[in-house]
Amino acid sequence: MKNEKGFTLIEMMIVLLIISVLMLIALPSMTKNNSLVKSLGCEATIDLVQGQVGAYEAEKNTLPTIEELKDGGYIDTVTCPDKKPLLIDSKGVVSVSDDE
Repeated sequence: MKNEKGFTLIEMMIVLLIISVLMLIALPSMTKNNSLVKSLGCEATIDLVQGQVGAYEAEKNTLPTIEELKDGGYIDTVTCPDKKPLLIDSKGVVSVSDDE
């Protein structure tokens, strides 16, 4: 009989058990933070568009619409990451539309 080195079935099962426990701990926290990530992504998009409103206003001396910003190449998206549309009010403040 040869003395072959390798993992036994018991050792492999223990490794799989440890990996499973780690996955059970990690996955719920990642899915819980998903809504927080979307919210922060929307806030970052609003801040970016607000900055481009200022750039457009400085260049053209008028407040833009979302369409004018997109057509002028100032922005490439008119929605948040969660697909809610962005609006610019009469004072140049960017917000998220309540309608979808």
